Amino acid sequence: MAQVSAWVLLLVASSFAGPSGSSQGAAELVRKAVQNESGASTENGAHFLFRGTKTTPRGSTTRIYIETKDATAGLVIAYDGHPLTPQQRRDEESRVERFVNNPEELKKKRDQERDNTERTTRILRALPEAFLFEYAGEEHGGDGVGHAGDPLIRLRFRPNPNYQPPSRVEEVLAGMQGYVLIDPVGYRIAKIDGTLFREVGFGWGILGHLDRGGRFIVQQQEVGDHSWEVSGMTLKFTGKIMLVKSLNLNSTEVFGNFRRVPANLTFAQALELLKQEESTTTAETTERTPGTLAPK
Repeated sequence: MAQVSAWVLLLVASSFAGPSGSSQGAAELVRKAVQNESGASTENGAHFLFRGTKTTPRGSTTRIYIETKDATAGLVIAYDGHPLTPQQRRDEESRVERFVNNPEELKKKRDQERDNTERTTRILRALPEAFLFEYAGEEHGGDGVGHAGDPLIRLRFRPNPNYQPPSRVEEVLAGMQGYVLIDPVGYRIAKIDGTLFREVGFGWGILGHLDRGGRFIVQQQEVGDHSWEVSGMTLKFTGKIMLVKSLNLNSTEVFGNFRRVPANLTFAQALELLKQEESTTTAETTERTPGTLAPK
């Protein structure tokens, strides 16, 4: 696989030769990766059990998750690296069991996840048109980024002045620049690192704005059987909503310990598996985290 990857990398890199070929070749690589990403989740259909730790200025929360055909089931197993107390465990199990006992609650959760996926997909599909790309070298996949050891293409991006956002969802892209890492063999996006270089209003500035300096990092890794999963996410944004309410997002989430599970699991079945998993992992939770986000 490494030898094949090296040849593909050489061919892809050669397509960037020349000032005009550089941007055209980079844009085509991004377009292929976006097309592949858009169809990957529905075509693969693989579901996983995994662990995630979210850290904010208030502390960290560790959860275990299982993807199901209904929605993603999640169970808190630690706060700030400490296992839950018996009362906290009972409270947490009661919280997630409401999705099993109340079909309307589960439907709301499923609809919210679907809306989030739709917004993410719209942003993803906008990338080839919203940005101008240029080749910026190569690096290798590592912890939580791509497949360890495989070559990745690094592309810098900046806003395309001719791009007209079709809705509020895409408006944030007009003020963002950064870089993306792409696997040139599987056409997968291994990492996106974007920073707002100016204030960006959304909803024509009426609904609010995001301050200059905001940043997001999203990483993906290959987790087996040609399946890719999000391995990390960092959000750091400040701004205003409706010109009044302050917006302050500051969190890092790291995901790991991926293990494939049957794709036909129901939410109730996943919850039982999570309880079993929690009971076997409490003792080792969690001074260590599944990986780190390392901005470059």
